[in-house]
Amino acid sequence: MKRFEEIPHTADWSFRAFGRDLRELFANAAFAMFALEGAIPTPEGAAGISRRIVVEGIDYESLLVNWLSELLYWQEQERETYQRFQIEEISPTALQAIVFGTPRGKIEKIIKAATYHNLKIEQTPEGWQVVVVVDV
Repeated sequence: MKRFEEIPHTADWSFRAFGRDLRELFANAAFAMFALEGAIPTPEGAAGISRRIVVEGIDYESLLVNWLSELLYWQEQERETYQRFQIEEISPTALQAIVFGTPRGKIEKIIKAATYHNLKIEQTPEGWQVVVVVDV
């Protein structure tokens, strides 16, 4: 199963993420966001970073936006980029994860925010999918 695909969008960026379950879906959505930015980690030998992330929401859609927003916050605040996402717990109202990355290198285009525009998490015969529009 592919992790994500970019979707053409007139003003912003959009992608569709996939997952066999909700944990994989949320991890792949985060991976897609950093991949679209072209976030390049600092050179080999840089210290690895792990960070515990805890977010809440009122449903899975708000939880996803809060998850991606929290990752963007840490990227900006600590100048980090993330490549691996270990979702430890997930429910419709809470997510706990550990993210792994490195100090941030070059970013081709910075994502400012994850949006609710056309956001809907859907279960399909193959698993789960979501379309996410991000503001650049």
